Order: sequence, then structure tokens, then C-alpha cells
Amino acid sequence: MKTLFFSAKPYDRDFFTRQNQNHNFQLEFIDEPLNHHTAVLAQGYDAVCIFVNDSADAEVLDILAQQGVKLIALRSAGYNHVDLSKAKELGIKVVRVPAYSPYSVAEHTIALILTINRKTHRAYNRVREGNFALNGLMGFDLKGKTVGLIGLGKIGIATAKILLGFGCRVLGFDVEKSEEVEKLGVEYAGLDELYAQSDIVSLHCPLTPQTHHIIHTDSIGKMKKGVMLINTSRGALVDTQAVIQALKSGQIKYLGIDVYEEEADLFFEDLSDKVIQDDVFMRLLSFNNVLITGHQAFFTEDAMLEISKVTLSNISSFIKGGELENEVH
Repeated sequence: MKTLFFSAKPYDRDFFTRQNQNHNFQLEFIDEPLNHHTAVLAQGYDAVCIFVNDSADAEVLDILAQQGVKLIALRSAGYNHVDLSKAKELGIKVVRVPAYSPYSVAEHTIALILTINRKTHRAYNRVREGNFALNGLMGFDLKGKTVGLIGLGKIGIATAKILLGFGCRVLGFDVEKSEEVEKLGVEYAGLDELYAQSDIVSLHCPLTPQTHHIIHTDSIGKMKKGVMLINTSRGALVDTQAVIQALKSGQIKYLGIDVYEEEADLFFEDLSDKVIQDDVFMRLLSFNNVLITGHQAFFTEDAMLEISKVTLSNISSFIKGGELENEVH
């Protein structure tokens, strides 16, 4: 099975090459992202493996089909970057990794909350310069605070468990209710109630037409003044311009994000010797109460091992012609 990996980094090559010892597939890795310019590189390959910022829209899928590609293996849980209707029309199967490690993302969510609250990133730099003053470093106790989680899938539940351990009151919103969630002590709430009562709002839902810009001017206006907003899910859940205005007014006092709606041209690359052209992103960086990481929440050894294992297992199932357990319809 000849498979071409787009947007492949050294760690992708490492984990997938090691895991491939159990399969002996023909794997090729390129650093270029999948788009309508690079799709022709898939000529002669049976499958392509892509990541979150690759594009598999209708135009790209047409080109892939012309090259003979029959399978798109996502090494991610999200699939909003794939035109599923077009893939079905072309007879291209799409498989994903539905749950690589919810703990990796949940724990990074907590890391953002703790860091931006207690300002450990700023304290680290101060101490290295011999500055031991505490001015500007005051935070708040998490115990007793109300945290609203939008999305209570595996990552949301893992995040809730940690927050409950801190002594937080956890409110949750999801389109489906679960007995497991209620037994944990999470209180289901409508979005308006969640916004009104939460000291911290954290996003853990997929990106769909219904959730696109779920955080916008109106929803932010319903939140407590001085709220902390965290996003480790998908960048386009948040209207960045609306968030910038809320940061300027003080409606949002803390912002921690691992994703950004225009991240495709930024994240996963070393741009330290270049001038970043995204003025909106640079405006975000100018706030001292904003913490941004470059889509690294998933990035643990445990998660990478599971991603490589499940992805190659998905390819194996396709070859065998059986039911594709992780197919995206």
C-alpha cells in the first residue's frame, strides 16, 4: 500500500516508521501541505495521509482522484478540512483517529489555565533577569471557581475530571446528555446560563457549520466581565476580531489558545527569521494577558503512538476490504 504523508514533520516520520514495522507498507513523507498546488504529487499513490491544516476540498479531491488515490487517512480526530460529500461522490474513503489521547489535550487546557492565571511564563523570564518583584503576577485560586465546558466528548470529560479535582464547579453544555458526565458531578447548563455563571469558559467541541464562531460578540457579551476564555479545540470556533475587542474593553481578562482560525499559514513552521504578515495574529500577541501555543495540545508521546498505530490500522483495514471502523461518512 503506497501512502504519501503530507505536512510530515520529523516526529511523524519517526513514529510512523517505527509503527510500520508491524505492517511493511510503503510510506513516503513530504513536508509540503496538501492543497490544490501539491495534490498532483500523489500520482501513483493508493492513499494520502493528512493533518489538520491540509486542505481536502472539492478541487483537491478531484485532483487526488485523477492521481488514483482511493483513501484519505486523517492522522487527527477532526475532519472539517475534508469535503465529505465530494469524497463520497468520487469513491474516496476517509478514515480518522477518533480518540488518540483525550488526556493530552485536557492536560494542555489546564496548563494554559494555570499559566495564564499564575503568570508563570512571565515569572520565569523575570527571575532569569534577576527580577524577583511580584507586581503584576497576582492570580486567583481555582478552587471554588465555576468553569463552563462547551463540548463534553472524551476531551471535555477528561478536562472536567481534572477541574473537579481542583475543587471547581463545572458546568457543561453538549447537544447530548450523558449519565457518565452527571455522575462525575458536572452540571448541564444551557449556553446562556453557562456564559453568565462561568469564571472560565473552555471550548471542547468540533468545528461544524453550527459551531463556527460560536464565540462572537453577542456570546461574549453574555459572559461575566473579566472572564477567562480557553480554546484547545478548533480556531474557527472563535471570532478573533470580536475577542480582540473584548480584550480591549476588559470583558475578557485572560485568553489562552492553542488554535487560531488562520493558523494554516503559521503553525507547525519556524517563522522566527520572517516577518509575520497576519496583522490580526500579531495584534493578539501584543496583549500581555494572552497566551498562545502553536497547536501543541495533542503533542505527547502517548498521543503520537496512538495516532500512528490507529492510522496504520485504518490503512490495513482498507486493504483487507472489511468494515472501516473509523470511517467518516
